[in-house]
Amino acid sequence: MKRSAVCPGSFDPITYGHLDIIERASSLYDEVVVAVMINHSKKSLFTVEERIALIEDVCRKFPNVRVDSWHGLLVDFCKKNEIPAIVKGLRAVSDFEYELQMSQMNHQLAGVETVFISTSPQYSYLSSSLVKEIATYGGDVSAYVPSSVLTQLLKKVKA
Repeated sequence: MKRSAVCPGSFDPITYGHLDIIERASSLYDEVVVAVMINHSKKSLFTVEERIALIEDVCRKFPNVRVDSWHGLLVDFCKKNEIPAIVKGLRAVSDFEYELQMSQMNHQLAGVETVFISTSPQYSYLSSSLVKEIATYGGDVSAYVPSSVLTQLLKKVKA
């Protein structure tokens, strides 16, 4: 039986923190699906298609990782794709409080388990929102995102 998990997120844009969790999940599961969650009420810098392309590019080195998108409940994505586990990265206690509640709800709704992976210390402060804000004001974010993502991010914030 193939062991599968999903790593959900907005990935706007994908950062080294995200990649840390994806890489570590890929060593634990036979297949990892990076699910770009679509939230129309959120203003995104990158389109869903752009985010998928960026993730596919930087995850090419992980042969057991594929990228998809989804609008709706994550547990419905899991049921449709027969994925029994969700992998979430935790940066701080505040992440845990929210993610624990989501984990319990996802288990109650569909029996889907959540596996928490603590973020590596060098990424514990990193978020896509901070990266976008720093880049918008001309700050150097090259240490936080892969070079292909950096190129696209700088094009977006200068547009």
